[in-house]
Amino acid sequence: MPNYFKSLIIFFKKAFAFIRRDFLIQTSYRLNFFVHWASILISILTLYYLSMLFGKQANPYLVSYGGDYFSFVIIGVAAASYVGTSLSSFSSTISHEQLCGTLEIMLSTPTKISTIVFSLSLYNFILATINVLIYLIIGIFFLGLNFTHANHLAVFIILFLTILSLSSIGIISAAFTILFKKGDPLVSLMYGLSWFLGGVYFPVTIFPKYLQVISYCLPITYALRSLRMAIFKGYSVNLLRGDIIILLCFSVVLLPLSLFIFKWSIRLAKKSGSLAFY
Repeated sequence: MPNYFKSLIIFFKKAFAFIRRDFLIQTSYRLNFFVHWASILISILTLYYLSMLFGKQANPYLVSYGGDYFSFVIIGVAAASYVGTSLSSFSSTISHEQLCGTLEIMLSTPTKISTIVFSLSLYNFILATINVLIYLIIGIFFLGLNFTHANHLAVFIILFLTILSLSSIGIISAAFTILFKKGDPLVSLMYGLSWFLGGVYFPVTIFPKYLQVISYCLPITYALRSLRMAIFKGYSVNLLRGDIIILLCFSVVLLPLSLFIFKWSIRLAKKSGSLAFY
């Protein structure tokens, strides 16, 4: 068997071990597990009734998306689940491992640092994916959403690149957590800007020009715009290539940079002897 496939099998085995561990920990807190799913249902119903109240006023701004306000906003909020996970899960998991005293042990094993970084947050991404599916299933079967025209390949590519680009920022935040025992405040700013200016609740075209300039500096703006076009109007990868190329550029630049910064932070923490402490 080629070394590449052996490495891939080892990676999946280790990743599965992390996922299984985190699942057992989360399900041991049954009340929190139940409250999480109940909060999603409440969120969906809130968006639905807000769309009934304000939807008609918003519809003229949504002509290019071919959908009503509820369809527009449910995609925005569902996709934003990945925003929060990508930006915060790496830092929070690193903090948790430091508090438990397991981070230094993990990093002393032969496992690659990149494997540890991604494996620590895999469960959170699986949970975010389940959240998105619940948003869509409830919307389709109970609240009348129609996604029959969706281009699934385009949706998959857009979500994959969105997660890569935003996770890069999250990994940089984790590096700050290792060095300064506190997450990078820029991530909080990025999270707020993504929700406000990224097009989660309303199209960015309603903003004045100076806010639109800021908006187009955020990966989530291109992700949500192309995602909605792929879902509502069935746009292909070719039709969305402009936004996809921009998301790819974010990923190609930020991901290697973030891993370099993370490895650098670990070296500094080892030298100072602060790696095991939070």
